[in-house]
Amino acid sequence: MKFSFPSYFTIAFFLLVTTKLFSQGSLDLNKMIYMDSTYTETTAENYKYIRIVEGYYQNRTSYVFKDYYKSKTLKMIGTSKDRDFLRRDGQFVYYHENGKKKSAVSYIDTKKDGKEFNWYDNGYLKSELEYFKDKNREVIFKVNNYWNKQNEQKVTSGNGDCKVEDENYEGSGKIKNGFPDGIWKGKNLKANYTFTESYKNGKLISGISIDSLNIEHPYKVVSEKPSPKNGIETFYRYIAREMFIPIDVRNKVFGKIYMTFVVDKEGNLIEPKIVKGIGYGLDESAISVIKGCKKWNPGLERGIPTRFIYSLPITIAKKTQ
Repeated sequence: MKFSFPSYFTIAFFLLVTTKLFSQGSLDLNKMIYMDSTYTETTAENYKYIRIVEGYYQNRTSYVFKDYYKSKTLKMIGTSKDRDFLRRDGQFVYYHENGKKKSAVSYIDTKKDGKEFNWYDNGYLKSELEYFKDKNREVIFKVNNYWNKQNEQKVTSGNGDCKVEDENYEGSGKIKNGFPDGIWKGKNLKANYTFTESYKNGKLISGISIDSLNIEHPYKVVSEKPSPKNGIETFYRYIAREMFIPIDVRNKVFGKIYMTFVVDKEGNLIEPKIVKGIGYGLDESAISVIKGCKKWNPGLERGIPTRFIYSLPITIAKKTQ
């Protein structure tokens, strides 16, 4: 089935409904949070973004999140079912810092779903993508339409030549029926490597990347997340066993600790941070547990070991008798 690009009226209606939704709520019910470049809560002296959670001090089924650049320009607007941690669910609109729309997409339980529209910072349309689940229930996307920055359409109804680029990445090749086909070449400007990939019917057959030392890395998966050497369940059991809960707060303090840590190129767990804590010494205990964890299998990007930021919620629940 082929999908055509919707009319500007449809897009305008989508944005109008979304904007109206975000206008609801009283200021005294909202919460403002200063955030650093990793979206970790910080101080007013060190922030890069400001986050407003509308209706934070009410019990709701969903909460409106608004992120602003330091320049006070709106960066993102959308809804989350969790007021303490952004779990994208529903319609989201993102903006360039010059105020022009960057993208519009919907999420279902943090996963993109349906159509996504992207714009260049000059206001021209960039792409229409479509997200759906494959036979393994994994979310994948196809390219329906694509325009270059000069507003020339290069992919029409899923077929044509596509060039993907941002501040860190460049890649180009053919699109057939919405998916990469044939040879794709590109480079990662931040990690300083080049790559050549071969696709057939949208599936990656093989790839070779060449790093900054001119070493080749063959691969058949573009991105592999870091993983505990003995499996994720063993890691969860380690957390439950080693997490220290002071006697005076046991069965009295409950909730979730939201934290992040980095798995470096060697598999070490470093830079643990509390994104949202619950206090009473439990946040410090979570940090200590991560620092004491054994090495993981490092994450790979196009066959090259790379740093990954890992998010971890830790639930402190009341023990049943």
